[in-house]
Amino acid sequence: MRELARRYGVHRRTVRAALEAAAPPPRKKPAKTRVLILEPAMGWIDAMLREDLSAPRKQRHTMQRIYDRLQVEYDFNLASYSTICNYVNQRRPQILAEAREGRVHLEGTVPQVHEPGAEAEVDFADVWVRLAGEPVQCHLFTLRLSYSGKAVHRVYVSESQEAFMQGHVEAFQVFGGVPTRHIRYDNLKPAVNRVCFGRTRVESQMWTTFRSHYGFDAFYCMPGQEGAHEKGGVEHEGGRFRRTHLVPVPEVETLDELNERIAAIDKAEDNRHVHGRPTSIGFDFATEQDLLAPLPDDEFDCGITLTPTVRRDSRIVVRQSYYSVPARFIGRQVRVSLRANELLVFDRNRIVARHPRLTRRYHYRDELDHYLEVLLVRPGALAGSTGLAQAREAGTFTATHDAFWAAARTAHGDAAGSRALIEVLLLHRRMSHEAVLAGITAALQAGSSSPELVAIEARKADRAVEPEVLLTDEDVAEADLNPAPDDGGDLDVGGATVITLPTRRTPIPEDTRPRPQWPSMTSC
Repeated sequence: MRELARRYGVHRRTVRAALEAAAPPPRKKPAKTRVLILEPAMGWIDAMLREDLSAPRKQRHTMQRIYDRLQVEYDFNLASYSTICNYVNQRRPQILAEAREGRVHLEGTVPQVHEPGAEAEVDFADVWVRLAGEPVQCHLFTLRLSYSGKAVHRVYVSESQEAFMQGHVEAFQVFGGVPTRHIRYDNLKPAVNRVCFGRTRVESQMWTTFRSHYGFDAFYCMPGQEGAHEKGGVEHEGGRFRRTHLVPVPEVETLDELNERIAAIDKAEDNRHVHGRPTSIGFDFATEQDLLAPLPDDEFDCGITLTPTVRRDSRIVVRQSYYSVPARFIGRQVRVSLRANELLVFDRNRIVARHPRLTRRYHYRDELDHYLEVLLVRPGALAGSTGLAQAREAGTFTATHDAFWAAARTAHGDAAGSRALIEVLLLHRRMSHEAVLAGITAALQAGSSSPELVAIEARKADRAVEPEVLLTDEDVAEADLNPAPDDGGDLDVGGATVITLPTRRTPIPEDTRPRPQWPSMTSC
């Protein structure tokens, strides 16, 4: 034992204890005989920290406030500021953990059962889309049937009432019916004007009319996080769909293109299984679909009708955004239908302008075609016009147009050359875009900048269509036809009568009138 103690440099008692037990005995903590100077104030500090559990976040006790209250209200000034800070940093998380431990049973969830065709849930989720090359924050509308889990998703530029109702219309069309009991909502502004006590809500007039048209009831969840648990299915569905199908950020030219993709995804997800269910969404929906209430005969028009006056710059103002209309309507009132993703301008029952809906204040959407009549009078305004700038961005005003414009200005001067281009742009109203471009190309190849030549060549290109084949060689062979070249009779081909060319020609009758008698020159 002495040799081991000498070898390892320890006391013989340590060697003896190691030989008696493989594990060393636990260390003995010295008893604290010192009285803490903060002990009289610990209960007061704990009470302050417990008050903070239910206080607003920005009105909770700071270290300095606790220190001041101890001195003023409790006349306690024995402990220093640093001593109080150390104690608060130690006790605050402990008190929070104790409070949570006592509420664990209150945070549990209860499994629910839903009848087929009875209930659904609706919610919006934010989503970013690269729209025509520009990142735009849009909104994902989701309507989910509670029994089967089948959901319909659509992306809109805003959470407006028009988008809210249009999402319902498209979802009902996909489902082929309407839930019979109710649809769950949080307190969305498109539906609710005012939140009252309990579940009482003051609905907007348009939303009440919409519900009456489709015949369903609304169930409004409680405000805040408590209400989110009442429609947890659609809350989870919106996030799941965004993470699964909208990552990376989708790049599209229009929202219609994106919604077509989303509709295909919704259809493919019928084969998906909701976690914990043995059957697929499509299988359960087949059971549920027949139990939905039928759709009304007429579809609800979700657009809001407005009657703005066209300003001198050939624009109308709708929701603090600017849209162009044809110049002939300047000074007149027009009827506007503001919809979820687009804006339509009517002259009586005819659409005269169509624009994508704008959501930012003071943004504008100008069509170059709406200003062509004005530009014929003021050709100098063409180069700096907003309509031309947006036409270039959209790709409708191409390099071919620029080449013709340059050639026309070189040949005729700036004003006359710009008028020549405007006359060419007017051709787009009567002929296809490709035909006009073909006409411009043909005119430039001929070394001409004449709008008349462009019109002739564009008309040729527009009519250059493959001729329709009425009878093939096989049809003629099966009919065993050998008409005489001069025979003027009709041919019977498979039950149809084919009139030959000589038969269709009407002979010109002979002129039996006497020849005219001209007076002689001498009689004059």
